[in-house]
Amino acid sequence: MILTLLFACALYALFPSVAGADPEAGRRKAESCVPCHGVAGNSGSALVPILAGQTARYTYLQLKDFKEGRRQHPVIPSIAANLSREDMLDLAEYFAAQKPGATSFRADPVKAAAGSAKTKEVLCTMCHLGGFAGQNEIPRVAGQHPEYVIKQLKAFKARSRTNDAGTMTSVAQTLSEQDIENLAHYLANLN
Repeated sequence: MILTLLFACALYALFPSVAGADPEAGRRKAESCVPCHGVAGNSGSALVPILAGQTARYTYLQLKDFKEGRRQHPVIPSIAANLSREDMLDLAEYFAAQKPGATSFRADPVKAAAGSAKTKEVLCTMCHLGGFAGQNEIPRVAGQHPEYVIKQLKAFKARSRTNDAGTMTSVAQTLSEQDIENLAHYLANLN
């Protein structure tokens, strides 16, 4: 019991608390994010992730990974390079507080049903939780653009995205191209 508690405390110390983050400051800092990620983090572009409603810890860690070179992208690392820890925490808290909007995508019901079955088979809700709202450093994937989900799952499968401690890389190895498409259809219409 004591070892478990010490381990939990040690893990907690590795991750920043967003309790001191300032979402209003984050709103001001997020103004430069609007051209790509949309107003309040609701991206209208299929390949740009919706940040609204994303867990604060996940957003913070992704910004940190971009800044430190653990996650690649043609543009974001150069933007993240100029962000302080406080900036990243403020942005993360701001986006977490925003309400995700619905995408215009309409899932194919057959693919969505197959995607739902696949989530049960590979136990997606163990990490992403029921409703796929995410938790802590696990992202919200409910309502995410299907094209973005497909791109990320393919990157995990190809091992070109590796900033996940291996969990998604392992899961993605079990997914076929059709599984990935089905999952994207299922997740896209969840809110």
